[in-house]
Amino acid sequence: MNKTLRQRAILDALKHGTFASQEDLQRTMRKRGFRVGQATLSRDIRDLNLSKTARGYAPPQGDNGVGLALPPVSRLVREFVLDIRTAQNQLVIKTIVGSAQPVAAALDEAEWSEIVGTIAGDDTILIVCPDKDEARKLASRIQEMLG
Repeated sequence: MNKTLRQRAILDALKHGTFASQEDLQRTMRKRGFRVGQATLSRDIRDLNLSKTARGYAPPQGDNGVGLALPPVSRLVREFVLDIRTAQNQLVIKTIVGSAQPVAAALDEAEWSEIVGTIAGDDTILIVCPDKDEARKLASRIQEMLG
């Protein structure tokens, strides 16, 4: 797995919970589809400048992870998207397990006019488009990235 995606997943996990130990964080990462060893997790904690507080690991004060750039959307789509289906003005995208959130984040970052918003689970992304035509246009755009 990509280091940037793994570190984004760590920061996202910290937004949604507290982790008193590396083992707790490691279990959560495993549930998100990242098989990460203790040494790699320690390096990620150091690289992200996380601190250990009384409540558990925390990002540096005022840091929301914005400095961590995502790979290009085309690369994430090529590597992780398995299937695209349209449903009226919506798209349902299936990804490799644990990859939906970074792909959705990259799509959000792209700020394409066809996308009103995204919701990502573990392996599924729901994309809402303004109308059916925009949904079909977006599906074609993403399909082209798949090759």
